[in-house]
Amino acid sequence: MRLGIYVLPNLFTTANLFCGFYSIIASMKEMYEIAAVSILIAAVLDGLDGRIARMTHTTSKFGGEYDSLCDLVAFGVAPAILIYSWSLISYGKWGWLAAFLFVACGALRLARFNVQVGIIDSRVFNGLPIPGGAAVVATGVMLFFYLGGEGRFSDLSILAAIVAVSLFMVSSIKYYSFKDLNFFSRKPFMSFVLIILILVIVVAEPQIMLFTLAFGYGVSGPAWTLYRLSRKRLKEKKAKDPQYQDHPL
Repeated sequence: MRLGIYVLPNLFTTANLFCGFYSIIASMKEMYEIAAVSILIAAVLDGLDGRIARMTHTTSKFGGEYDSLCDLVAFGVAPAILIYSWSLISYGKWGWLAAFLFVACGALRLARFNVQVGIIDSRVFNGLPIPGGAAVVATGVMLFFYLGGEGRFSDLSILAAIVAVSLFMVSSIKYYSFKDLNFFSRKPFMSFVLIILILVIVVAEPQIMLFTLAFGYGVSGPAWTLYRLSRKRLKEKKAKDPQYQDHPL
């Protein structure tokens, strides 16, 4: 029974890997919507395997390393192949280099996360998590087809966006991890109502809402960093300039 429980979280991790590999196959067959959905399913499975391991007290170093390897395929290689086949192929060498940059930054992001476990504050992520970057790519493709697009879409903004997302992953920008969110335990009834409301909205317009959530999280780190810097500069200006002494921030 104990050995069986250890297998359980790794089965979810393997399912995550399967979805990532299937997304690559779908992208090669120009089934871009299916490839995007497969990446999102992989993201859900990736969130479940760790929670199941903690709930069953079956966390292990093997499971952590295996999870990182599977994440690189599902959230690094698969989104890069998808965005290259769907858009970046039109830019030739620059297109596949941008796709490779996404994979390389994703691998670096995973390696840095593994060595920083227990070192940095668990309430924040150091850089955009690789599933978050993959979600931006996948939901963007889904939104394109939802709005009536067909086939490939070649636009310079896609190239710029992929480069930006790649750099966000290896940056030192802080992203909220939601690991200290205790609202659910303090107000379980309101939390349940809120979850139902979010599910209704997402089901009503899944492509729009999922892209909004993924894109919103992707820009939340830079936005919060700019806000903190502006607050810091305002405090410094207030301390140096007497005319700001009597005005609260």
